[in-house]
Amino acid sequence: MRSTGKGCYIIAEIGVNHNGSLDLARQLIDCAAKAQADAVKFQTFTAEDLVTRSASKADYQISNTKSDSSQYDMLKSLELSEEDFVALRKYCESAGIELLSTPFSENAADLLERVGVNAYKISSGDLTHLDLLRHIAAKGLPIILSTGMGNLGEVEEALAAIYSTGNRQVSLLHCVSNYPAAAEDCNLAAIETMRNAFAVQVGWSDHTEGAAISWAAVARGAAIIEKHITLDVNLPGPDHRASMEPREFREFVRGIRAIEAAIGTSIKAPTAAEKRTALVARRSLVAVRTLAAGTIVTAQDIAVKRPGTGMQPRHIDLVVGSRLARDIEADTPFTTEHFHG
Repeated sequence: MRSTGKGCYIIAEIGVNHNGSLDLARQLIDCAAKAQADAVKFQTFTAEDLVTRSASKADYQISNTKSDSSQYDMLKSLELSEEDFVALRKYCESAGIELLSTPFSENAADLLERVGVNAYKISSGDLTHLDLLRHIAAKGLPIILSTGMGNLGEVEEALAAIYSTGNRQVSLLHCVSNYPAAAEDCNLAAIETMRNAFAVQVGWSDHTEGAAISWAAVARGAAIIEKHITLDVNLPGPDHRASMEPREFREFVRGIRAIEAAIGTSIKAPTAAEKRTALVARRSLVAVRTLAAGTIVTAQDIAVKRPGTGMQPRHIDLVVGSRLARDIEADTPFTTEHFHG
């Protein structure tokens, strides 16, 4: 995982939007790479490790899949094998994009270690699964930890569990675990709260509709942005409706990069373009009439007009009472060269 010091690290969250199809997964990787995301992220699990056979779906999953079948049956159809992940890692390498995945068990984390991932993404649902956090952290790779549904104390406990292994390569993602999340629930100010509390990089895992909330998070200093991507929001599956289609995702990434460029530095100073504009838009101290060398300039000899190529109006007290060293024509901006000393 590259340093976010070079800009916001953008993760295209494929999740289970591959619908169990390796071909669809490759198409989504291509879309993310074309959009110039930094990474794609999948989910690594077996239904047997993750849920009971009778576990019900979340409300949003029932709504989005138009089915009340069990969570087990839904997840079973969305599993990818170790061989699939090996193939996807190689495909990501050829596409020039990083492969991330969220392991939902110790076995899944071990699988991803064998596949050769460079970092782990941990789900909000496992923020309090401290044994899993320690198991993953002990592998010594960077961790991106989502904090949806959590409070500050739970985040602190999770970080302590990770740090107990000696691994301090952790970034946090503020998150609202609803699909889609409402803007009024997003509380982006928590990004700064966690950054100040834990002295780590903090980003935003976005489940809202559209780009606006993520763009606001970038403006507030989010170091990582994660957003779901799909080929078609109407495809069957639990997460497609809370995802962006390829064209929208490309605009999403472009918007992030434009915001980063616009943030700039904390220095208040004119840009090079503004300096050129100032020559036209600002005013100068101008001679009201032709004045001969040796004239002592009075306030009645001065007008304030464009262009801004001469002495600025704020320097009028320097001009009034000064003696001209050379003639000046009417309607000509005063410059320092017109005066002695």
